[in-house]
Amino acid sequence: MTEAVPLSLCAREPRVPADRLVAEMVPPPRFDSVRFETYVPDRNQPSQAEAVTVLGSFAAGLGGAHATGSGRRRWFAKRPAAPAAPRGVYLDGGYGVGKTHLLASLWHATPAEPSLKAFGTFVELTNLVGALGFQQTVKTLSGHRLLCIDEFELDDPGDTVLVSTLLGKLVEAGVALAATSNTLPGKLGEGRFAAADFLREIQGLSAHFRPLRIDGEDYRHRGLPEAPAPFSDEQVTRAAHATEGASLDDFPQLLEHLARVHPSRYGALTDGVRAVCLTDVRPVPDQSTALRLVVLADRLYDREVPVLASGLPFDRLFSDEMLKGGYRKKYFRAISRLTALARDAKGLVEQ
Repeated sequence: MTEAVPLSLCAREPRVPADRLVAEMVPPPRFDSVRFETYVPDRNQPSQAEAVTVLGSFAAGLGGAHATGSGRRRWFAKRPAAPAAPRGVYLDGGYGVGKTHLLASLWHATPAEPSLKAFGTFVELTNLVGALGFQQTVKTLSGHRLLCIDEFELDDPGDTVLVSTLLGKLVEAGVALAATSNTLPGKLGEGRFAAADFLREIQGLSAHFRPLRIDGEDYRHRGLPEAPAPFSDEQVTRAAHATEGASLDDFPQLLEHLARVHPSRYGALTDGVRAVCLTDVRPVPDQSTALRLVVLADRLYDREVPVLASGLPFDRLFSDEMLKGGYRKKYFRAISRLTALARDAKGLVEQ
């Protein structure tokens, strides 16, 4: 056995320049090679095959000139009239039905240079605005043919107004939109916000999209156990030392470290990491910590980084109260993705 010195995520404090945030707005490595042709619809769920057909036509319709009449609209040019019909598609469905696969396939199929297409999660989009400023973000994205937003979630009132306004500006500029979520556009605020102005913002936002329902069960769990049993501390530690490029951290300490790193940097936090090894996994103590863990789980899943852990199984990370609250969809997504990565990590342990 070759002995390796494990990395530590807790020892990393990455700094990410704003231009990297823009350049990385492409489908994550997990979805580099996906295409409509590689999506296998469930024969028992006709909405899946229909989604492929609709999205294929949508991509084909984005060829040719930019919707404003040229490849890139001049910033000082007269603002064009907003399209009469929705210039976007909204993929609504449960966990693991292939929404991100289809969204990435749409990005790949759209006949435009990569620099004219953007793909990112909702969190990454809000982080981009934070890094560049609102006006610069509008200027940067307004010449694009397509903006794809994965896992559209409204976590606070500020994001509701921010993204609604941003997408309105981009639609006016002729940018086509596509998004995924586990909730229909007109229902995004339910269970989280009660104020009428938030609902009004959400309704205005939903008008930009044509909802496209995708039914089905989570493919990651078809015929598979809900969550693999965790390993011992000794097994995890030994695997970390035997795996080149693996990290090894105590789970509670990692949660504390995430509070000191902005979520926009969680991708950079995992740069070069080939496996994440965690000891003493235990329930997440509070909602703020839980939401940070969700972002890390997304970045690890995007990069196909296996996660080997001791302690509790990942389906016991979040309390019953969290799983019944307004952020439950995020927590279930994190459980689903961490469970998939835990299965991928089984081969790291000597049998």
